[in-house]
Amino acid sequence: MSRIRGRDTAPELALRKALHALGLRYRLHAKLPGKPDIVLPRFRAVVFVHGCFWHRHEGCKVASTPKSNTAFWTGKFERNVERDARNTALLEADGWRVLVAWECELTGKGKAGAVAARIAASLRGEAAGEGAQGRASAPAGEGFIGDGLHASLAGEDRSKP
Repeated sequence: MSRIRGRDTAPELALRKALHALGLRYRLHAKLPGKPDIVLPRFRAVVFVHGCFWHRHEGCKVASTPKSNTAFWTGKFERNVERDARNTALLEADGWRVLVAWECELTGKGKAGAVAARIAASLRGEAAGEGAQGRASAPAGEGFIGDGLHASLAGEDRSKP
């Protein structure tokens, strides 16, 4: 597992390139809870680029559990998901908007550009509604929480009832 990269992965680089091409400027791996892959300070938003296997993307064929040592892997994956939820809650409590882009959404020709366009549209749409103090009129986490977030980036409805 020492060969698994934690930053500058191919999906992350593709998304960063697409966001930069759309004129969005960002910081990388800031010292915030969870060390977000991309931080957009102007919009007070962070983007995590999650690997489907490690972060258990629901409904994705890549998020399979290995057949050997299943108990170890199940525990590891559960801890990863719990940590992700904890970091998201901490960031939202601090007023950050949290977005998640999944590996399967970013791999393939033109997919990263489509995800970046949806991110840019949602951020700029909220920025257009800013008040006199420069803050978005919508609450910090609105539309960017849990599985509803994934739906906003993937263009699919995965929201839980």
